[in-house]
Amino acid sequence: MSFFDLPPVIERMLLVSDKISDLNFSVGQQPQVEVNGKLTSVQPLGLQKLSPYQTEIIAMTLMEGNPDAASRLANTGSVDLSWSLPTKIRFRVNIFQQRGTYSIVMRVIPTEIPTLESLSLPKQLSDITNLRNGIVLVTGPTGSGKTSTLAAVIDRINNEHHYHIVTIEDPIEFLHMHRRSTINQREIGTDTKDFPSALRAALRQAPKVILIGEMRDYETTEIALEAAETGHLVLSTLHTIDASKTIDRIIGLYPKNEEQVIRTRLAQTFRYILSQRLIPHADGAGRVAAVEILKSTPRTREYLQNGEGEGKTLLDAMRDSRLDGMQDFDTVIKDMIERKVVSLEDGLAFATNPHNLQLALKGVSIRDDFLQTDNPPPAGDRRRGAPMLDLT
Repeated sequence: MSFFDLPPVIERMLLVSDKISDLNFSVGQQPQVEVNGKLTSVQPLGLQKLSPYQTEIIAMTLMEGNPDAASRLANTGSVDLSWSLPTKIRFRVNIFQQRGTYSIVMRVIPTEIPTLESLSLPKQLSDITNLRNGIVLVTGPTGSGKTSTLAAVIDRINNEHHYHIVTIEDPIEFLHMHRRSTINQREIGTDTKDFPSALRAALRQAPKVILIGEMRDYETTEIALEAAETGHLVLSTLHTIDASKTIDRIIGLYPKNEEQVIRTRLAQTFRYILSQRLIPHADGAGRVAAVEILKSTPRTREYLQNGEGEGKTLLDAMRDSRLDGMQDFDTVIKDMIERKVVSLEDGLAFATNPHNLQLALKGVSIRDDFLQTDNPPPAGDRRRGAPMLDLT
């Protein structure tokens, strides 16, 4: 069959399951679908292992009518873009070169914008929609649901406030309709050159809320901070594993001699840092989000501005401040295991410190465990507890 007629191939792949998150086209493999985090080979319309020519034709078909995408692929070796089926199903597409051939990953974008409730996110996150300024960051690895969470937040703001909202995305995923708010969505490569230039322009477009798809570099981060400091609510993402590492990543973008200045600015502007991990549900029906929440309070602002120390870490603050709406990963995962939402094996695999979590599940405190040994934890290990152990 001709690969210029790509829609029937995609549609046949989507019939495999209603829980497909990604489609994968790689040379030497049959087309694959990812369901609940696991890749499965399929043979849409009889297709076998893909050749370099076939994946190149798929890539060219996806970029048809988008010369800028083709140029970026040629110049950088990879490109992000959005693509739609005639049936209105949309995808976030990444095309990249590997060993002289093309591979394609297509992320399925749900047709309906999710809500905080449908994503089973903590109820306290609804407070974000009433913020007037500052920075809210959603972090986690690729595929952890960051974009869906931000889409749900934007949707709630759209339904509750009369704001001008500007989003800068690479590419645009969820399509928002004007409701109480007015929403303008700009796509990198199509509507604007890059994040920094789009963000500078946004400051002249009188928005109340600015969504930045990702704070990738120093320039984008600096302009985002300036926007938060001048009264805008800035929402963005970072590829970091937890709240503390997010702070480290941002500070690391700046010269060492500016560390104290950036700590002060962050302490004054951040409102929430949410970190997400998607864990397989115990019954095998999809995945559930474990969310770590760091909130701006006098205590967390102090730790951020002055640096962490013995007994004064952001992790300590999150563990001690459930009444303020904060929570750390391992406490959340412990609760999920005890409620049988996730299995013990999966919970430990996604924990920040599986050894300490296992002790907590047995009712042994971390401190008691170390008192029974001749090797108490060094002061620098208090933030993460005991070193990670291989439990296999």
